[in-house]
Amino acid sequence: MGFAVMSMTEGAAARVKAIVENSGPETKGVRVGIKKGGCAGMEYTIDLVTEPNAKDDLIERDGAKVWVEPSAVLYLLGTEMGFEQTTLRSGFTFTNPNQTSACGCGESVELKPADLAALAARREAEPAHS
Repeated sequence: MGFAVMSMTEGAAARVKAIVENSGPETKGVRVGIKKGGCAGMEYTIDLVTEPNAKDDLIERDGAKVWVEPSAVLYLLGTEMGFEQTTLRSGFTFTNPNQTSACGCGESVELKPADLAALAARREAEPAHS
């Protein structure tokens, strides 16, 4: 079995599906990436996908499709994408083991590339699923 770059919570999958349903028949999902910006150095990006890029990694859950930009893969390995709705905010959240810090407002983060050796060791230590 292959290794998924990211995972999605049930709430994130439901929100992605709702966005797709409300965005027209040509929309197939969303694309997650990162860009330089914000006071901590990097920001997550989320864009609608009408034509998937063959180089993107595809993550699926409950019919929701999220593509990950190739340039973001090393920064997003092991990340869980969630969705949060509170009285003050609603939006996607990223629980990212590669995040080293975040700005006070939570809009930008500092990320380091994933440690591939540590990820491989963690996967070997996990019990096998039958």
